[in-house]
Amino acid sequence: MAEAPRRPVGGQHGAVDRPTDDPADAEALARHAAALAAEVERALPGWVERSVERTMLAAGRPPTAADRDAAAAAGRRARDEVAPRVAALLALDVDEQPTGPLALLRTAVVHPTAVLAAAGVPPVRRDRVAERLLPDDVYDLAPAAFADVAPELHEPGLVWGAAKAHVVLARRRREGRR
Repeated sequence: MAEAPRRPVGGQHGAVDRPTDDPADAEALARHAAALAAEVERALPGWVERSVERTMLAAGRPPTAADRDAAAAAGRRARDEVAPRVAALLALDVDEQPTGPLALLRTAVVHPTAVLAAAGVPPVRRDRVAERLLPDDVYDLAPAAFADVAPELHEPGLVWGAAKAHVVLARRRREGRR
């Protein structure tokens, strides 16, 4: 059996020679990554608005029109800041991705947090592990799963993750590491 074609890939320690991915797998992964990135961009503003409203209601302080306006503006800022970072991450080669898209989504908590703090909503009680892992998430807003941002993110996130895992496992097999 002939050796798989190889391609150089830049890494943090210089170029690495890797077997070429199956073109159909690479195309499927790119398609699923683009779908996830588009859904993240669409979902972020609503997540911020819902997070602000839910937290304010839980604190016994129904949001005012000004609070809703501030949440909508914060949602747009979250989209404009975080969605391009998610898209850029998903566009990277799977072996070059330093983190996952959900970790980047968690950074968006600063946006609803700012609205809630400005409105005088007190931080919520969290367990020690949450406080240690996410010290700035004082309102316990960080999503644990794509569906926590929006139910519509569940399937694209799951499909992208499966496609990524397939590509990574296929590479490792071709490299003789699996």
